[in-house]
Amino acid sequence: MDIGSRIKLIRKQQNRTQDEIALQCGFTKSLLSKIENGKTMPPVATLMKISEALGIRVSDLLEEQPRPGTIFNTADQTRDPNRWVKTDKGYSFYAYASERRDKAMQPYLFRARKDEVKAHSLSHRGEEFIYMLSGIMKYRIGQVEYTLHPGDGIYFNSLEDHMLIPQTDTVEYLALFADDRD
Repeated sequence: MDIGSRIKLIRKQQNRTQDEIALQCGFTKSLLSKIENGKTMPPVATLMKISEALGIRVSDLLEEQPRPGTIFNTADQTRDPNRWVKTDKGYSFYAYASERRDKAMQPYLFRARKDEVKAHSLSHRGEEFIYMLSGIMKYRIGQVEYTLHPGDGIYFNSLEDHMLIPQTDTVEYLALFADDRD
């Protein structure tokens, strides 16, 4: 089952309407419908808003089968293109340990190509840490723009508007999203 279908299933199990969820997320019913029907793949920040509105975690949308305990992800898994999610904003992500429920943080590997990323600002609950692996990108947080090179890291409040701007053809970075829900 894909992410959109899982969102729709969970929403219907909760006897909630698209209008209700979209309003709570701060976007249109039309966008939620496109997501649920697989016509668009939103950025992680939008998935976080939807999961918050549904009272679940993003990992509940990414994996159907939860597993307790230690989750080991191999390099082969991160190289498998079928395990990556390509967003409509022009970047792709791999969610580490997505099958683990009730995590305090969610690690992602992001890959963005300069000629594919669409300029867009993000904002969501929680805190975020980014560690640059390869390439160079500018990352705007609020009104301040930072240039990140391999080995650089940045930690910030995710409620601040933020945006990535690749400077090289391809950038890869690790991002940790800490969920501040109790």
